[in-house]
Amino acid sequence: MRAITGLWRWRHNPLRRGTDLAEAWMALGALLLVLVAGPVIGALVGGVAQDALQRSVREQREARQLVTATVIRKLDSSPLDADPETSTGRSLRSRVFADWTAPDGTAHQGPVLANLRSPHRGDHFTIWTDLHGRIAARPLDSATATTHAVLAGFGAALLTAGLVEGGRRLAVWRMVRRRYARWDQAWDRAGPDWGRTGTGS
Repeated sequence: MRAITGLWRWRHNPLRRGTDLAEAWMALGALLLVLVAGPVIGALVGGVAQDALQRSVREQREARQLVTATVIRKLDSSPLDADPETSTGRSLRSRVFADWTAPDGTAHQGPVLANLRSPHRGDHFTIWTDLHGRIAARPLDSATATTHAVLAGFGAALLTAGLVEGGRRLAVWRMVRRRYARWDQAWDRAGPDWGRTGTGS
C-alpha cells in the first residue's frame, strides 16, 4: 500500500493537485480500515464460526456412538483404503462383513471398513453409528472445529483487506481517468494554436 510513500502529497506545493491530496487521504483511510476493520471483522466471523462449529460438535457427539463390531468374515476383493479420518492418513482399513449392536439395542449386520490389517472371524473393532445403528462418520472433534473457525476468521480479515484495497485502487483509477480526460480537453483547446504563438497567424 502506498500510504507511507504518499505522504509527500500532503506537503504544500504549487504543483500539488486536489486529486493528489484525495489519493493521499484515501491511502491513509484504506490503511486504517485494513488495520482496524480487518481484524475486527475477522474476530467476529471467527467467533460466529466457532460457536456454530462447537454446537455441531456437541450435536454430533450426542447423535453418534462408538460401538464394538465383530468380524463375521473378510469380504473378497477387499480394497485397502487410507483412512481419511486419521491424522496421518496411513492407517490401512479392510472391508469386512460384521455384526454390531446399536445404542438402542437393535442388532445389525453389514459390510463395513475395519481398522484391522488382517481381519479374522471373531475379531473386534470399533465403528461409529447413529443412535439406530446406521454407520456414521466420526464426529467432528473440538480441536478441528477451532482450527476451521480460526481459518474462517483469518480468511474474512484477508477478504476485508482485499476489498478495501480493491475499492481504493478503483477510486484512484477513476480519478486518473478523469484527470487524463481533463488533460485531453485542455490539449484540444490549445491544439489549434500549438506552435504558432507569437507568429501573428
